[in-house]
Amino acid sequence: MNLGLLGDLAGGLGLFLLGMHLMTSGMKQAAGQKLKKTLEAATKSPGRGLVSGILITALVQSSSAVTVATIGFVNAGLLRLRQSINVIYGCNIGTTMTGWLVAIIGFKIKISAFALPLVAVGMLLKLTGNERKISHLGMALAGFGLFFIGLDFLKTAFEGLDEQLPLAEIQQSSLGLILFVVAGFVLTFLMQSSSAAMAVTLSLTAAGSIPLAAAGALVIGANLGTTSTAVLSVIGATSNAKRIAAAHVIFNLITGTVGVFLLILTASLIDGNTINYDYVTLLALFHTIFNVVGVAIMWPLTDKLEHFLRRRFRSQEEDLSRTEFLDKTLLTTPSLAIEAMNNELMRVSQLSSTMARAAISAEAKDMSILTSMMNSIHKLNGKIGKYNQNIARENLTEEISIILPTAMRITRYYSEIARLSSLMPNYYEFFDLVSDHSLKELIHNFQQQIIELIDSSEIHSTYNLSGIESRQLLKDLEKQYQHIKSQVMESTLSGSLKPQDSIMLLDALSHIHRLAEQVEKAGRYWSSITPMETREEILNS
Repeated sequence: MNLGLLGDLAGGLGLFLLGMHLMTSGMKQAAGQKLKKTLEAATKSPGRGLVSGILITALVQSSSAVTVATIGFVNAGLLRLRQSINVIYGCNIGTTMTGWLVAIIGFKIKISAFALPLVAVGMLLKLTGNERKISHLGMALAGFGLFFIGLDFLKTAFEGLDEQLPLAEIQQSSLGLILFVVAGFVLTFLMQSSSAAMAVTLSLTAAGSIPLAAAGALVIGANLGTTSTAVLSVIGATSNAKRIAAAHVIFNLITGTVGVFLLILTASLIDGNTINYDYVTLLALFHTIFNVVGVAIMWPLTDKLEHFLRRRFRSQEEDLSRTEFLDKTLLTTPSLAIEAMNNELMRVSQLSSTMARAAISAEAKDMSILTSMMNSIHKLNGKIGKYNQNIARENLTEEISIILPTAMRITRYYSEIARLSSLMPNYYEFFDLVSDHSLKELIHNFQQQIIELIDSSEIHSTYNLSGIESRQLLKDLEKQYQHIKSQVMESTLSGSLKPQDSIMLLDALSHIHRLAEQVEKAGRYWSSITPMETREEILNS
C-alpha cells in the first residue's frame, strides 16, 4: 500500500467524519427543544420510546448524540430507566440509516453531480442565516455533501486493495470471522463512530476488496464498538447513566453473538453464491435486520433487564434507601408487620441521628453528602408510609390502630430532621463571625447539648427509649437558647456584632433549635409505639 493510497484513505475518512459532525451538529441545533420534547414523549409508552429512538437517531445521524441526550434526561428525571432502554433499542435501529444512505445514494449516483452543489448551497444558507434555524440546516446540508465526497474518496482508495491485502484468505482461517469482528470493533473505537466504520465496510464491499461474510463480521464489530463510546461517556457518572450504558452493552453483546453464529453457519453459502447481487444493499439490509432481530429478542426481556440493572451500580443513596425489614408476607399478621415497621423506623432514626450529629458538629461540610442522605431518608420514610397503609387494610386490634398514625407522625419528624440537617452548612460561616469568647463558648455548649439530646433520642434495639429524659434535655436547651439570644442582642448593641451578622446568627441558632425540637418529638412519640409494658405516656408540650 503506497503513501498516495494512504493519503486518499485518511483524507476520505477525515472528510466523511467532518461531514458526519456537521450533519449531526446542524440537525441538533436546528431541532432545538424538539429533541427534548420528542424524548419526553417517549415516557408515555415503551413503543413510543422505541420509535422516538429510531426517528431521532435517523434525523441527527448519531446514535451517540441521542444516547448522551437520553442519559441527561434520565438524570434530570424526565425519562425513567425503562423508557430510556427502549430509546437505546431505537438508536440501534435508527443508526442503520447511514448504511441505506450509502447504499442507495453513495455508490449509485455520480457524487460530483450533487455533493459539491450541496456544500455550496449549505454554506450559502449558513452564511446568510444569521444563526437562525435555516443557518443550522445549511450547516447540516454542507455536512451531507462532505459526507458523500469523503465516501467517494474511500471507495476509490479501496479499489484494488484485495490485490495488496489477502482479506479473503484471512476469512478462510479458523478464526477469520472473529478477526473481522474485532477489526470492526477497533475501527469504531478509534474513530468513535460506528457510521464511519460502516462507511469503510461498505466502501470495501463496493470496491470488491472484501468477501460479503467478512463485511458482515465488520458490521457486527462496528455495532459492538458503539459500546465503547457509551462506556467512556459514563466514567464517573451517576448510577442511572451507568445502567443505560450497561443496557447498551448487553443489547449489543447478545445480538452480536447471535450475528456471529449466523455468519459462521452461512459464510460458505454467502461467499459461494454466484448470483450477481448488489452486495452493498445486502450489507445495509443485514445491518438493519440484525438490529431489528436484536430488538425482537430483547423486547420481551426488557423488564428482567431493568430489574437486573437496578440491582447493579447502586449509589450510596440507593443502598441506604433500600428497606431491610418491610416484608409483604408479614402483612397478614399485623403484630409482626408492626415489628418490621418499627425495625425500619429504627434504621431511619439511626441514619437521621448520624446526619444531624455530623451537621451540627460541622463534620459534614459537603452539602452534597448531606443532601444524598436526606434523599435516602425521604425515600425510606415514603416506603414506611406505604407499608403503614397496607397494614391499615388488615383486621387490626385497637392497640395497632393507635400505633399506625403515630408511626406516620414519627416519619414526618425524621424527614424534617434530615431536611434541617442538610441545610446546616449554610450557617457555618455565621458561627465563625462570633469574636466574643464567652458567647462563642455558650454556642459551643448549646451545640454539644443538642448532640447529647440526639444521642438520648436515637432508637436502639438494646434498650427501650424513654421520652422523659429527652424532654428534660429539651427544657434545659430552651433556657440556654433564650440566654444565648439575649447575649447576641447585647453583643450587637455593644458593637461586637454587626446588625446584619446578628440577624443571620440568630437565624442559624433558630435553625438548630428547631432541629432539636424535632429530635425530641421523634423520641417522645417513639416511646408510645413500643410494647405496652415498656411504653411511656406521651408528654404534651
